[in-house]
Amino acid sequence: MKGVKVVGFGHYCPDNIVSNKDLESIVETTDEWIVKRTGIKERRISSGEGTVELAYKAALSALKNSNCDKDDIDLIVVATTSPDKIMPSTACSVQGLLGCNNAAAFDISAACSGFIYSLIVASSLIRGTDKKRALVIGSEVLSRIIDWSDRSTCVLFGDGAGAAVIEISNDEEGIISTCFSSDGSLGKKSLVAGELELNTPFAKDKKLEKRYIEMKGAEVYKFAVSIIPQIVNELLEKSNEDIKNIKYIVPHQANSRIIDDAARRLKVDKDKFYINLDKYGNTSSASIPVALSEMFEKGLIKRGDKIILAAFGGGLTWAGTLIKF
Repeated sequence: MKGVKVVGFGHYCPDNIVSNKDLESIVETTDEWIVKRTGIKERRISSGEGTVELAYKAALSALKNSNCDKDDIDLIVVATTSPDKIMPSTACSVQGLLGCNNAAAFDISAACSGFIYSLIVASSLIRGTDKKRALVIGSEVLSRIIDWSDRSTCVLFGDGAGAAVIEISNDEEGIISTCFSSDGSLGKKSLVAGELELNTPFAKDKKLEKRYIEMKGAEVYKFAVSIIPQIVNELLEKSNEDIKNIKYIVPHQANSRIIDDAARRLKVDKDKFYINLDKYGNTSSASIPVALSEMFEKGLIKRGDKIILAAFGGGLTWAGTLIKF
């Protein structure tokens, strides 16, 4: 049976660093308030780069780190909730910039779970079709859909992109187990962004109600602290694995308090969780691949290591995967 392994990561985040102190001049908040409630100290905010450009730069890094050429890529899947355009897709635009002429390309929208959704879809296509190598990207410019006068949301999010190259494999390492699901009944009540105006001559009501991210923090928190342990335990059960053998859990980087609570529920040390949200904030679909790319740059992941990726996001959606490197 075909297997799929990860052969390299890359990431790119805008140079513009916006600290909590900087936000104090924009909205009524303080550095102490933000750090205490979220763990975030700064984030990267685009000064003009779009979602396609961030994705392209992260892809270049991933290709370089994977020793892959553009012609080696058969498939490009991009996860994003903040595309530059409705069409063409971000993936097609990235394909054009990279010159990956042999690749099929499309986007996936699953909010903060998007990268893992994309990883699962791409690996399934590699297993089930003639595609052998895929470029999977999470890219967001969330700053374009943030209400900068709303202190409950504008302090949370940042811009960035992360990418991975995966390929067919007959080795034991690779994607061992996966899980993903959603609950649409919860999505409208907790996390919404950017409703589009119904602009037709037949519309009875053309009112645009929501332009920016709106979030009920308490409901999202309650969901997140329960779903991360659920994801981890499901992956362990599916792979007949013990959490003691997992070197790292890489969660969606949303809030340090969520990760603290998830660690307590799993009865593991918080050090098992890789956290970088203090530097980037919540970058939605980009958060996990950015974290993975950083971990490889730091030499934290070696061959034979097993890690779990766990994400949750608007929809509501959730997803996870257990990978052996």
